Formats: sequence, structure tokens, C-alpha cells
Amino acid sequence: MILAFTLAIVLGTVLGSILYARRQARAKTMAEWAVGGRRFGILIFWFLNAGEIYTTFAVLGISGFAWAYGAPAYLALTSVSLAAVIGYWIMPRIWAAGHRDNLVTQADFFAAHYRATWLGVIVGLAGIAALIVYVQIQITALGLILRLTLGQDVSPALAASLAAVVMVAFVFIAGLRSAAFAAGVKDVLMLVVVVVLCGGAAAAVGASSMLDIYTRVQDRFPAIGSFPGLQPDAGLDSTWLMTSALNVAIGNWILPHLFQLCFSAGSRRTIRRNAVLQPIYSLSYFFIILLGFAALLANVQPPGGDSNAALISFVAGAYPSWAVGLFAGTACLLALVPGSVLLLTAGSLFSRNVLTPLVPSISDKSALLASRLSMIVFAGVAVWLTLGASRSLVEIGLSAYAAIGMLAPGVFFAFLWKRASAVGVFAGIVVGYAALLPQVAPFWNGVLPHWDTGLVAMAINAAVAAIVSLLVPSRPEREGLVA
Repeated sequence: MILAFTLAIVLGTVLGSILYARRQARAKTMAEWAVGGRRFGILIFWFLNAGEIYTTFAVLGISGFAWAYGAPAYLALTSVSLAAVIGYWIMPRIWAAGHRDNLVTQADFFAAHYRATWLGVIVGLAGIAALIVYVQIQITALGLILRLTLGQDVSPALAASLAAVVMVAFVFIAGLRSAAFAAGVKDVLMLVVVVVLCGGAAAAVGASSMLDIYTRVQDRFPAIGSFPGLQPDAGLDSTWLMTSALNVAIGNWILPHLFQLCFSAGSRRTIRRNAVLQPIYSLSYFFIILLGFAALLANVQPPGGDSNAALISFVAGAYPSWAVGLFAGTACLLALVPGSVLLLTAGSLFSRNVLTPLVPSISDKSALLASRLSMIVFAGVAVWLTLGASRSLVEIGLSAYAAIGMLAPGVFFAFLWKRASAVGVFAGIVVGYAALLPQVAPFWNGVLPHWDTGLVAMAINAAVAAIVSLLVPSRPEREGLVA
């Protein structure tokens, strides 16, 4: 029954997505495939954007973080709302630049604004690296779900490989429009799953209500509701929360797939209304964290102590088969939709900003083919990273945000400071990545205890970019970006 529910949800959604995309328009160009023809309205943009917020990172990662650490899981509540505030200001500006210059990728933006094709190549490579790390999250989670449905006899390597194949096959056919349709289905199913799981959580742990779960877990684990949570030695105190939330919020729209998503909107109004309403979604984290606490009360012990599998183990042991199947099928979509968009974006960056500068005469048709084929390679690298990983999904996600945050100063300077130059931005990126090296981490921990290293590196990056831009002549002035 679990396998039947899972297959029905996943296959039904995939087939519906493909049919929807083909009815709208066949993806024959990079613009149609990568940014949906720049025509998405409020509803479809809402679901696609929400699809990038509510992934397995949110559901499996945050619930597992709550199970393992307690209060530090509140990071999710703060970062989503802060990101929406910043998005209200920056997303329309990204959209305007994309429509004016016919941009498709984030690297296009850097190359066009700073008038430096070489900078676009560097940004493209940096974006691909960060995206592959983020794809690792989705493959890790989807692999766990596949093992739940197919049985623990399926090896982690086989599960991860199957997850990558499904993602590539899904996005290979129709591009962003398929993911947009699937995101809508996924979000509706997620609400149903949250209601079903939370409705049965109290009975599963012997509580009288959902609020009683919070009361019981606080009585049993007094440290769970305050910082630094259940594991003080981890250093996840209030300083960590504030700096991590700020780093995630600043870096959110710098992630290449979300940056590229801005280009797909049909108007500024679509983007701004989405930013106003999006924080409402953060309220669902109350229920996701509740499920993590319920798993803790139920004495769940996931295989190998893997916090990523805490919610899966709880659901598999405490709910009927139909509910487990509903959860597994929805969780597959939670990984499939964002993972597909991530791979699509990485492929777009490769063909437009790495391959095209090397082969300027390449046709749009050939570029589209190269973009699709490169996704196979990127998915393979993500599988390789997955097999050697042992960190929680939240920790992997914060690493991805730290990496992509090195591009943030270049984006914000583009809209705020005319003096910023390509050389300055490049220097900031190099120094910023150097500050993120594992060998340097102990130094930052000593100077700024418990600060998010990504935020520290981003600040150093911005300072170096500003100083070098003052010393090196700036690019020719462009109108319409600085506001």
C-alpha cells in the first residue's frame, strides 16, 4: 500500500506536469525552457517560489533538527520571513534587469551589468558548485524516501542513483513549466499531509492535543525550548540563530535558481504580491517542528542516529500504511520539484555562461542540448557527494548558503553603488571563499564565537570588493540598475 500510494502520487504528478507544459508551449529555446517564457502570473509564481522554500530541507531537515537540537530549529521561522522582506526590495530590480537585457541566468546579470564576460564565467562556475551542494540535499532525502518505500535492502548508493535519475528525467522533458505545475500539486499535498500527521501526532505519543506535545516535551527535556537547546556543546545559541538567519535571508535570492526565478515573473506586481504573502508559509514550520518534537517523545531512534530520517522513522512506526504512503509520495515531490529546478539552473549556467563564451558560434538549439546533457554530470557529482556525507540536511543547506553568499555583495552593489567594478567584485569573491576554508574556521570561532561563518565571510567579501572598487577604475556607467 505504501508503494502504491507513492507511485500514484509521483507518477500522476509527473504526467500531469508534462501534459501541462506541452499544452502551454514546447520548450524549444533557452528562455522558454529556463525561465518559462517570462510570463508567469501571481498564482503559478507563488507555487513555484513556495516550491523552492518548502523542500525536504524544510520538512525532513527542520523536523530532524528539532528532534536532535530543539530550539535551534526555530531558524526556519526567522529566515523565511526575513528573506521575504529583502525579496520585496531586490526581486523587482532583478526582474527589471532581466527583462531589459533579456537575461536568462544569474551569471548573465553579472556579465551584463559589470560588462565583463569573464566575471560571468566565474559566477557561473561558483553558482554551479553551490547548486550541486543544494542538489545533494534533495538526493539525500529522496534516497531515504525510496528506501522507505522499496525496503531497507536497497543500498544507499542505489537509492541515491535512482533519485538522481528521476530528477533528471523529470526536468529533461519540459523545463520550468513542469516544475511549476508540480510545485502547485506538491504544496496542496503538503498541507494535507501536515494536517494528517499533526492530527495523529498527539495520539501517537499519548498527548491530549498538539499543544500538549509542546508541554510534554518541555517537561521531559527542559532545555529543548531555549538556546542552545539539547546539545549545548554544538554552539547553536542565540548568536548562531541571529547570524545564520541573516546569512540565509541575504543569500536566499542570490541562489542562482531563485535569482533566475525572478526572470520568469510576468510583472513587478506578481513579484511584490508574492513577497507580501510568502511569510504566511513560515507558519507551517510550527507544525513541522511539532512533528520533530513528537518523534522525540516517541523515543524514535532512526538508523545510525541519522537526524534526517527522524520524521520518516516516526511516521513509519506510528501511522497506518495509507498515511505512510501519502507522506512518502508527497516527500518525493518535496525533493523532486526543487531538485529538478536546481539541476535546470545549473545546466543553464553551464551552457550560457561557461560553454557559450568558449564557443561563441554555438546555436540556441545546441546550447539547449548541452544544458540538458550537463545536468546528468551535475546529478552524478551530487550523488557522489551524497554517498560520502554524514551531516544533517540543515548543515548541508547552511554550507550552500555560505558558498552562494559570496556572490551577494556583487548583486547588492549593482543596485546600490555605481562605483562597484568587476575587478572589485572578483577580488571580494576570492577573499570570501578563502575565508570559508575549513582551515580558517577555528580562527573565526575564536574571534567571533558561534557566529555563522558564512556571514563573516560575506562581510569580508563586501569590504574587499568596496576597497578594490575604489582603487580600480569602475566599469562604464549603466542606467537603470542603481536605485
